[in-house]
Amino acid sequence: MFNIVLYQPEIPPNTGNIIRLCANTGCRLHLIQPLGFDLNDKKLRRAGLDYHEWADVRIHSDLTSACCKDDNVYAISTRGTRPYTDARFEMGDTMVFGPETRGLPNEYLDSIGPDRVLRIPMLEHSRSLNLSNAVAVLVYEGLRQNNFAAPDETRSDIRFA
Repeated sequence: MFNIVLYQPEIPPNTGNIIRLCANTGCRLHLIQPLGFDLNDKKLRRAGLDYHEWADVRIHSDLTSACCKDDNVYAISTRGTRPYTDARFEMGDTMVFGPETRGLPNEYLDSIGPDRVLRIPMLEHSRSLNLSNAVAVLVYEGLRQNNFAAPDETRSDIRFA
């Protein structure tokens, strides 16, 4: 299982999609306040369908309280220089994503070091990917690297639909 951290997410459907992704992959979702929406937002619920009860979602007041293992934290940013495919993910690793309109703060990126700031390759003049798409890319790369192993004993291995 991976820890997915959304730092101050702003768009309800993105977070709803990520809740659904986490419910289907066994990832734990950490939301860092302030949120740009209410957790009862209709758009959030619609995007997450009925998966909210199956997702492990935790709310935190700051990044420090959400990051589980300091040495296995990766930030995903368009300011990164290392491709996400260069990282070797282990179950329990933490992947941190910034808000849709501004990304992660420079101070945070500097604090974890350039080798832990990953980038999803895009065409030269592209600004960014949709947040829920970016999370899915990283989660499934991590799962692939771990042979799609089950996150814990209570679930069977992830199957291809």
